[in-house]
Amino acid sequence: MGSLALTSMHGTANAADAIKIGEINSYTSLPAFTVPYKQGWELAVEEINAAGGVLGRPLEVISRDDAGKPGDAVRIVEELLSRDKVDLIAGTFFSHIGLAVADVAKRQKVFFMAAEPLSDAMVWSKGNRYTFRLRPSTHMQASMLAEEAAKLPAKTWATIAPNYKYGQDAVAAFQRLLKERRPDVKFVAAQWPALFKIDAGAEAEALAAANPDAIYNVTFGGDLSKFVREGSLRGLFKDRTVVSLLTGEPEYLEPLKDETPDGWIVTGYPWYAINTPEHKAFVNAYDEKFGESPKVGSLVGYNTFMSIAAIIEKAGSTDTEAMVDAAEGIEVSTPIGPITFRKSDHQSTMGAFVGRTAVQNGNGVMVDWRYANGADHLPGPDEVKHLRAGN
Repeated sequence: MGSLALTSMHGTANAADAIKIGEINSYTSLPAFTVPYKQGWELAVEEINAAGGVLGRPLEVISRDDAGKPGDAVRIVEELLSRDKVDLIAGTFFSHIGLAVADVAKRQKVFFMAAEPLSDAMVWSKGNRYTFRLRPSTHMQASMLAEEAAKLPAKTWATIAPNYKYGQDAVAAFQRLLKERRPDVKFVAAQWPALFKIDAGAEAEALAAANPDAIYNVTFGGDLSKFVREGSLRGLFKDRTVVSLLTGEPEYLEPLKDETPDGWIVTGYPWYAINTPEHKAFVNAYDEKFGESPKVGSLVGYNTFMSIAAIIEKAGSTDTEAMVDAAEGIEVSTPIGPITFRKSDHQSTMGAFVGRTAVQNGNGVMVDWRYANGADHLPGPDEVKHLRAGN
């Protein structure tokens, strides 16, 4: 995917006045998530510019594809800063890429709004003054799931997760948080397939051989579909509870269709059942513009750029230090309710929906869901000081 510039001019603003945002993401590596994400921020930019922009200036987005490679991402960010003279950086999906960009933000002292990378290191062990993250982290979502898992009778657990930073963090957080609630549980097996190279049949057989009471799954995308299919064929999920990170998201449920497993405990996004006026307005605007329903990526993209606009507005300029100061503690309105970017670690309190999977009319959906506020699943300021002590 090449570059994309979105600019809408209103009032007396002209191209020289535009606020330039450098945006990067893994568009060709994971289009199921990143394309809806792109559509989400396009909608936000359109709405912001139609309302007169920010500080009377339109937003211009210069978008690049990092091809899922940290080296490419770093090179692109350097180009956006030196050649395109962007005012700030936004985006990224994979955790190892987000961490690489965060390092550039720290070195170059440029504001970076990380949209999606979920690794806890983004805001804790590798956190820095210039990096903020929108999406609920692995710790936050693992905490939400551990809260539900602790209610189960299961005492022995097995895990499966992609073998890179996100998967490693997600498993470590869930194990720690579940054991805090249930000291009697044991983890008896762990499978670590390479990202998007899963041998699902072999992984399912290895998990079955361990005979756990329950499974914690962190696979996503094509790996998830293969794991569900092969696990179902081998009876892996029969009479066994599965707790699964991200599986309730439309990006991953929709491809499964009637193969969606029944009763998995998941985090996700039941857009079709959220009936607040703010959310309905978002869904209607998204459908009107793109002719389809939103995904989690859509919501993340939209919230990312609405947050950026609110931060610049509060800062009164695009000066980096002013934006950082403005972002710390700011509250932003979103289609799923207000969120706050915490001063202590720059993590937003955006939450996630927790429920169970089911099949309705041949499609995978979330049922019996609730919204878990991200603020309820984050450590306090004193613990954050310890977590960020080395940076």
